[in-house]
Amino acid sequence: MQTLFIEKEIKYTGAQLKPHWIYRNFHLLGDCTVAFVGEVEVKLAEMVDIEDVINREPIYSKKMLNFIIEKFNIPLEQMIYIQRLFISIIKEVLEDRGIRTKRSGDDLFYDNRKLSVSIASQSITSCLIHTGLNIIKEGAPINASDLSEMNIDNVEAFAKDVMEKFALEVNSVKNALCKVRGISE
Repeated sequence: MQTLFIEKEIKYTGAQLKPHWIYRNFHLLGDCTVAFVGEVEVKLAEMVDIEDVINREPIYSKKMLNFIIEKFNIPLEQMIYIQRLFISIIKEVLEDRGIRTKRSGDDLFYDNRKLSVSIASQSITSCLIHTGLNIIKEGAPINASDLSEMNIDNVEAFAKDVMEKFALEVNSVKNALCKVRGISE
């Protein structure tokens, strides 16, 4: 699992949740996770979550820490399990910093306010996850929390910690696959 923190700000619109977006733009081929900071504005036409479209709930944040994960050769159900693992790792990294959050499915809450957005989807060649964490909650269309109120000032270091722990976990799973022998009758 390759990782990269992208230094330049990128406005996330949902268009980035496409197969090979990471490879085309940042030359990371294969399974990878990237993180970047930027405004988030996902209009209904770009929404992947059909429930949000039906409820007419577009996504907006003045500034978010965004993660995009792309994995190849796995079904969507498995990617959703990976999404839940990724959210749990974010929660763990926050707890390592003394910050208590609550996880419900693929969402994180701080002080009963929503910190994250996350979606897993499948393309014709890969499965993808977008997860965003509010850095600045002002302007969010819901009752939100943000990393700044948790005193996460070095967002890049935080993102790198999350990606490193996630990559270690993914690599550990691959090792676990290789070290067991098959069971016969």
